[in-house]
Amino acid sequence: MASTPQTTDTTQTVQTWNAAEYAANGRFVADLAGDVFAMLAPQAGEHILDLGCGDGALTAQIAASGADVTGCDADPSMLAATAARGFKTVRADMRALPFHGEFDAVFSNAALHWVTDQDAVITGIHKALRPGGRFVAEMGGLGNIAAIRAALQSVLLEYGIDAEHDAASFYPSPQVYRTLLEKHGFRVETMSLVPRPTLLKGGMDQWLRTFRKGVLARLLEADRDTTVERMVTLLQPILRDSDGTWWGDYVRLRFHAVRA
Repeated sequence: MASTPQTTDTTQTVQTWNAAEYAANGRFVADLAGDVFAMLAPQAGEHILDLGCGDGALTAQIAASGADVTGCDADPSMLAATAARGFKTVRADMRALPFHGEFDAVFSNAALHWVTDQDAVITGIHKALRPGGRFVAEMGGLGNIAAIRAALQSVLLEYGIDAEHDAASFYPSPQVYRTLLEKHGFRVETMSLVPRPTLLKGGMDQWLRTFRKGVLARLLEADRDTTVERMVTLLQPILRDSDGTWWGDYVRLRFHAVRA
């Protein structure tokens, strides 16, 4: 088998994004954020940071409440899409946020799990909030996409690629994340681990090419299609219905914490 170099950065995902591709294959991420958005309960006049704003779909919902919202993301393609909607944006790495006491709330959906250095992330969020400000988020939790990750790991190890290492994702239990939040000066109001089988309208092939794009880029281009096909075959008995519908084995960690 061909071998491919692995990343040496263990704290930041190698994932890359394309805003148009994400809109086509990943819109369900924002569409399924109703519960965490309700937990945020944005109010007119509040200053809210949408951390990991992606293409701005949820930024727009926050703004519709009358809140003053700022979108923050590290990916230039995603941030350009948010800016194109007419919102203020700041490009920043989650591990080095440039804010100091500016926000009444920090909101994040499906973004925190892309960074493993959560101490740096939570420190930056704490600094960004005003005293008493709230941190409301949903991220991948313990057991998230377990079958998908096992298939990636099994197939890609044959090419010398450690998919778990290279994805650099963090899917904690409620106990682990509560401890992190409390260590950094937050009081946890609510926290729950929510199994959420998720319809993949584009199928497993498109999910892998969108949400594990960075990992698959480690393969030689000539090996990529065959390798994805092998993963899809492995996952078919587990995550595809008898009618051909694909489901992602998502587990979400949802919480509301307050800067003490």
